[in-house]
Amino acid sequence: MKRKTFRVKNNFCPSLVIFLFTLLSLIGLIKPGLAQYQGKIEGTVVDSANNPVEKAEVIIISQWSTAVNYHLETDKQGHFIQIGLRPGYFLLEVRKAGYLPRSLEVKVHVAETTKVEIKLEKAQELAERNISQADKLFLQGNKLYAEKKYEEAVLAYQEAIKLSPSHWGYHFNLGLAYKKLQQEKEATAAFRQAQALNPDSFSANKELGESLAKQGDFQQARVYYEKAVALSPDDADAAYNLGVCLVNLSEPEKALNYFQKTVELNKDYADAYYQMGTIFISLNRVAEAVDSLETFIKLAPPSDPRTETAKQLIAYLKK
Repeated sequence: MKRKTFRVKNNFCPSLVIFLFTLLSLIGLIKPGLAQYQGKIEGTVVDSANNPVEKAEVIIISQWSTAVNYHLETDKQGHFIQIGLRPGYFLLEVRKAGYLPRSLEVKVHVAETTKVEIKLEKAQELAERNISQADKLFLQGNKLYAEKKYEEAVLAYQEAIKLSPSHWGYHFNLGLAYKKLQQEKEATAAFRQAQALNPDSFSANKELGESLAKQGDFQQARVYYEKAVALSPDDADAAYNLGVCLVNLSEPEKALNYFQKTVELNKDYADAYYQMGTIFISLNRVAEAVDSLETFIKLAPPSDPRTETAKQLIAYLKK
């Protein structure tokens, strides 16, 4: 039987974490050095003649939680900056009356400044009005999504898409809402459209790959997982998911390479050690299998049902 394994992250409240972090920083219970793990985005907004655009609205939306977003405005030099960002992917929305809005995906690295330049083009009045209304619906959808009103969020995103069907971010967030509703086929269709409109989006490729894998279409999922890994070679989850996909395609040795890459990127990635242990057993590499499974037991929560299996495998291998 083919194995289907997907990494599940714990849910938490990002806004509460940010509030507590700020509060503890103010009263001196968090050392300033912890800020070194955060990144920032610094950018400039210009027009088609490369002149700075003042008072452009910049919205920065986290790809791991639409509840985390920042609203900025450019200065006279068209400049903006946002500090204190958790490393990962963010969607940037830039708007200004009289211009077509722009959106792009930006990756924030640990303790680094991500610099971007965004060029806005003049808009016709009708197009501007339609797109402005679409953006309002999109942000309304994000608010509903953050409130866990996923069905209502779907409707808001769908209305935004009707007004601006070429905006990849609208399709992507629609996919996220369908994903929460466990409507996998609808989520896949939305992610596929987002990826088609923005083929170089890490998030769109990753989510499309995961959606296809959940439906058992590992051959197609592999294409998008490989693209995600190429776009973000330092993302441990992307490497792991590609490895799992290859396991289900009966290519364990290729999968092993990605699990090893996963633990290079994150030495505490328990799931990867378990996968490595089972593959090492199939390759008759006993010592490496034992080492991997023992590491898995150290890292995995006691409630993980695979812990007992790992112990039994180790006992058998040590006979």
